[in-house]
Amino acid sequence: MGSNCSKSDPDYDALEKERQKKPRPPEMKKPPDNEPIAIKIQAWWRGALVRRTLLHAVLRASIIQRWWRQTIAKLLEKRRRAALLCHALQAQAAVKLQSWVRMWRIHLRYCRLLHAARIIQIYWRCHSCHTRGFFHGSYELTASQLELELEIFLGSQICRITDCIPFPIKN
Repeated sequence: MGSNCSKSDPDYDALEKERQKKPRPPEMKKPPDNEPIAIKIQAWWRGALVRRTLLHAVLRASIIQRWWRQTIAKLLEKRRRAALLCHALQAQAAVKLQSWVRMWRIHLRYCRLLHAARIIQIYWRCHSCHTRGFFHGSYELTASQLELELEIFLGSQICRITDCIPFPIKN
């Protein structure tokens, strides 16, 4: 079968007839019952793609939510610690102020008692000169009380005064 044949050549006609005699392969047509199956497969694939996209979106959203919740929890913990520290500092300042006030009040009472003891000593010293008697006394100051011991001699009479004055100290 020559490829150098022209249309006027007798072999050309024979080749042409032979070619026409050969059956053509049938065109591929889809059978009508396969179309619904293909549509179902396509719908399933599209659904799988949509579900995969939604799954990725949900995972990203959950990661963002988890991060946000952790950030909020850290912020609340920081605020709680700051409030606790502020409360502790205020309580410590109140306790210190109360101790200072108590110390000041005890100091004032001590000063008043000391002043009273000095006045009594001066009075009796002066009085012993006039009456030819004399005054002898002592005091002991401890952390919780003042102990006074006075002896007054007036001629043949002796007067002894012993007293313990407690300080108002809270334990």
